[in-house]
Amino acid sequence: MSGTAPRETGSGQGYRVRNSTADRALDILLLFDEERLTLSANEVATHLAVARSTAYRYLQSLTANGFLEENDAGSGFRLGPRVLDLARLARKGVGLSELARPVMRDLVERTGMPALLTRRAGSAVVCLEREESGRTLRLSYERGQVLPVNAGAAALALLAWAPDGELDELLAEPLPRFTDATHTDPDELRAHLAEIRDRGYAVGRGELDPDVLGIGAPVRAEDGRVVAALSIAALSHRVPDEELPRYVTPVREAADELSRQIARMGAY
Repeated sequence: MSGTAPRETGSGQGYRVRNSTADRALDILLLFDEERLTLSANEVATHLAVARSTAYRYLQSLTANGFLEENDAGSGFRLGPRVLDLARLARKGVGLSELARPVMRDLVERTGMPALLTRRAGSAVVCLEREESGRTLRLSYERGQVLPVNAGAAALALLAWAPDGELDELLAEPLPRFTDATHTDPDELRAHLAEIRDRGYAVGRGELDPDVLGIGAPVRAEDGRVVAALSIAALSHRVPDEELPRYVTPVREAADELSRQIARMGAY
């Protein structure tokens, strides 16, 4: 969207194609199981059918981002602290997903668009739940998928309410660019996030994929903290600016309803 990335079936180059390195990284992480707690560069090279130097480059990138750790004496790589953080987040999100599904189904019925439930995990956004609309759209966001925090309405609806210290740390790092509309300048992004806070919702056009519209709103815990975001996705050219209010209202109402349910349950 902008936050998600819907595609008409049979369309050409999409987010996954443009970011095949991310797919390789996921392939590496999925190699770990109960019988294989450590991976070597040779094992990864064989599995991916690439040179050992290429496999080692992927492993080093995952290590630099905390998804892997290198064993002592260079004897291989094991899962790192970021994976543990995501696992904790996934466990915590189970109850949230259960509360969200009926709200998301109602949102899909009201808008005719796919709906997403997302949460922030450090410098990334994790898709916890996705509700389909029945349209022939293909979303880059899938359940459990991790995407950047600076591109799209689903992400920016979360980033806009990040604590100041966390936001400073996130914007101190280089921000990835996906399209000409992606926000990569820290000062411009800060100004955009301030506008989102003032409005109470995020709208993105083509920030993650071209011709994709996203509308996202924050979901809050009882103490006011933003714990998730609800969003919808559509092809941008089908929703001109003058029609945005008819979609913004149900997204905000759905986010508010889920927030009320969280408060009633005493969750988070």
